Amino acid sequence: MTRVYAAERTWQRELRYYSFGHYLRERFPFKVHKIALHAGFTCPNRDGHRGSGGCTFCANETFSPYARGTATLPIKEQVRSSKEFLRSRYGAEKFIVYFQAFSNTYADIETLRSRYSEAMDDEDVVGLSIGTRPDCVSDEALELIGSYTGTHHVWIEYGLQSIHDETLRRINRCHTYQEFEDAVYRTRAVGGINVCAHVILGLPGEDRSDMMATASKLSGLGIDGIKLHHLYVARNTALEKEFLLGKVKTTGMEEYVSLVSDFLERLSPDITVQRLVGDTHGDDLVSPVWPVSKAEVVRAITAELCRRDSCQGAQIVP
Repeated sequence: MTRVYAAERTWQRELRYYSFGHYLRERFPFKVHKIALHAGFTCPNRDGHRGSGGCTFCANETFSPYARGTATLPIKEQVRSSKEFLRSRYGAEKFIVYFQAFSNTYADIETLRSRYSEAMDDEDVVGLSIGTRPDCVSDEALELIGSYTGTHHVWIEYGLQSIHDETLRRINRCHTYQEFEDAVYRTRAVGGINVCAHVILGLPGEDRSDMMATASKLSGLGIDGIKLHHLYVARNTALEKEFLLGKVKTTGMEEYVSLVSDFLERLSPDITVQRLVGDTHGDDLVSPVWPVSKAEVVRAITAELCRRDSCQGAQIVP
């Protein structure tokens, strides 16, 4: 059901975009945080089933806390230790377990059932979020995921990055926009599963109009959430080789803030924004190196929308 937003809605007055924090506060009477998990899955674009070498930018080890090295902590231990940290650091009370690293529907159905169930076998877990690719979600997997919606708040997060197939080929995604759209429709048919799309701004070969076309297309598709981040170059990736050869450029912070603001203005206010800027750690980052924190970038986006006297959805024509 489409919600009607009043002019006095908090996120419009303060952040100027529909943050995931606001979304969670609307739905839960307690403080909810995500727990990022690495469940030992791989990816069809890494093992040769869809491509080889993975996406040119792929560096899961730089953002997934348990993805480094060959050993993976048991899922229950990841949940336990993350709960302790999030409670002490942020006062979290309940949790959404987020299968983050690689493609988390890429296994047989019993393996999926076992790992999802292990993560949710905790009285403080109220939600499940599954990150994956749109080309490796079977109807059987969707049926399994849909079976959790009666007891948990459920999301599937599809890595898209761009609606433009030429761009997807350029970054070696090895799937098409049509496969993404098909995955969204099949997920919708199950019922009860929220859909989040991942998009990268500043991809090779794309200009502002290409990125705004992605915003408009997704806005009309009926997705529930979006994650945005800037193109960054991580060490030991194919993208790093291209960057060092001068074949790829990255954006400055001011340019990115402007791009995100333009994107949000074209995005339906029904879509919750789960992320606005990418994140990597220390020596893993090659470019761009901005002399500010992630929080400062987010504040700059809000400041730019305030300067424009604008907000999410402002450029959508009724």
